[in-house]
Amino acid sequence: MDQERIPTTVRPARGDYGEYFERYVALVPDGKITRILEDGQERLVSLFGRVVAEGGGYRYAAGKWSVREVLGHIIDTERVFSYRALRIARGDATPLPSFDQDLFVTGGEFDRLRLADLIDEFVIVRQSTLSLFCHLSAAAWDRRGIAGDHPLTPRAAAWMIAGHQIYHEVLLRERYGAVLAN
Repeated sequence: MDQERIPTTVRPARGDYGEYFERYVALVPDGKITRILEDGQERLVSLFGRVVAEGGGYRYAAGKWSVREVLGHIIDTERVFSYRALRIARGDATPLPSFDQDLFVTGGEFDRLRLADLIDEFVIVRQSTLSLFCHLSAAAWDRRGIAGDHPLTPRAAAWMIAGHQIYHEVLLRERYGAVLAN
């Protein structure tokens, strides 16, 4: 299929995802979503690459996630959203459950890992996500499913992944800036 003919610049409609996710979708600039995801990979690798030595365990307040946990959360969320997109794109109408992000962060035990290894893992996950979205047919982009009791299309999942990353980039700069080298 000619990928140039697939409308990957068309933003998802509000009914394509749960209202909660508007906070992420709204952050995504206009453009080809696969290019936005590629650019996002470069940006995130650069941002986490600026974390000073021993800064991976930094928490801006008691009870908040560490820098490594934030990156682990971004990775896990992308995996979950991509999996949802895959199931729906393939025509699986089985309602998909929500997931508990705090449980995933605790279970991920990200603070036992090196930040560099998490950055490498992010790149691998993003490349998998890009491969999925680059190979979807035009029809698959707009198939509808249910995830966490809300409507979802693969198109919306792509924008949610991009926006979720942008959301956490902003928080990282604002709240974790103490461990970012200039």
